[in-house]
Amino acid sequence: MQQDVQLVLSGRWLVSMNGGVREEAGISVAVAGDSIAEIGSNLAAKYPQAELLACPHGLIMPGLVNVHTHAAMSCFRGLADDLPLMDWLTQHIFPREAQLTKEIVYHATLLSICEMIRSGTTSFNDMYLFTKEAARAAAEAGMRAWIGEVFFDFPSPCYGELENGFAYAEELFSTYEDSGELVSITVNPHAVYTCSPALLQRAAALAERKNALLHIHLAETRDEVQGCVEKYGRTPARHLEQLGLLNERVVAAHCVMLDEEEIALLARRRVKVAHCPESNMKLASGIAPAQQMLNSGLKVGIGTDGSASNNDLDMFNEMSTAAKLHKVREFDPTAMNAESALCAATLGGAEVLGAADRIGSVAVGKKADLILLDLRQPHLCPLHNPVSQLVYAAKGSDVLHSVINGRVVMRDRRLTTLDENAILAEMERIGATVRQMR
Repeated sequence: MQQDVQLVLSGRWLVSMNGGVREEAGISVAVAGDSIAEIGSNLAAKYPQAELLACPHGLIMPGLVNVHTHAAMSCFRGLADDLPLMDWLTQHIFPREAQLTKEIVYHATLLSICEMIRSGTTSFNDMYLFTKEAARAAAEAGMRAWIGEVFFDFPSPCYGELENGFAYAEELFSTYEDSGELVSITVNPHAVYTCSPALLQRAAALAERKNALLHIHLAETRDEVQGCVEKYGRTPARHLEQLGLLNERVVAAHCVMLDEEEIALLARRRVKVAHCPESNMKLASGIAPAQQMLNSGLKVGIGTDGSASNNDLDMFNEMSTAAKLHKVREFDPTAMNAESALCAATLGGAEVLGAADRIGSVAVGKKADLILLDLRQPHLCPLHNPVSQLVYAAKGSDVLHSVINGRVVMRDRRLTTLDENAILAEMERIGATVRQMR
């Protein structure tokens, strides 16, 4: 085993998410291949042949898991702010998405991956267009990703008519089913207001046949709920239940407008929830009852949504917002405490994606998806409680090193798998093109 260890991370604190907080000088995690081989003290001395990523004031923890985003929407960041969701979508986003190209999606996804790696995210769950290009970007970057092409009743800018969309999805599954485990393909009907019952059922059948996640927007706004009741006589969650779609494969994004019976229903069906507090705030969609969901036993992870409606992908910001927002919603300072928020951004996110056996905590045998933060910062000093500090004070820019699947993807704040300057230059050019879209 000594010869197999190629990397050691060393710091002062370890937040493992499955064994509390450990503090000691030289606390270390040794990596062999793509997995964690050993956790102990001063492992650099035991494995002198290994690369050492060390920080005397460092904190080692699992990489963050972003359970709902649209990575390529970084090309629309700041383009149409301060608007209601449906106006934002129908008047600004959908018309520009109709003019997207696979090249724009590829480069915009790379840009978002840069941002995610630099702020501590090591896994993301993406729903968007031209997702062959998003998957290519993730694979090239060495990023762990769940990716699927979105389905609508109307023609898509990517595949045109819906039948072509299902063929496109089959091609994605075929391409990545034997490519290793960094890129996983999902099935992505957009929402109940853009997908007919027949489309929703066909998508669910595909997810069942492929044993894949079914990723869908659900109960995001009052207008969505009202429209579903008017059209089908049921709320969105009850509509999916009537269609037989609610099960453990479903990742339901947002879930802002759920009543107590619906929360209990989703818990019984073992649906997973992607909570996106900042996007819901910015679009004035409301505040999802995340604490009630957790109390019911639902698995809840945190997502940023796309950076056109957030407007960043920093999961440290997102979990801090989540922790504070639910205190306000519940009028209870103990609601969504720091430990719960941190769990939702790590191990809870892994549970949402069905990957808690591989990622989300620091344990021997798990995949080496790790980040190391430098806590020698004015805004992090003094340090009384590492978990609270991570949630309420840390920033994505405090991440010094990032490792995904045993590979160093950021060393000393410098990306190692992507040419950040080239990506920024290309996105400046693309931004000029997007601004001309109408």
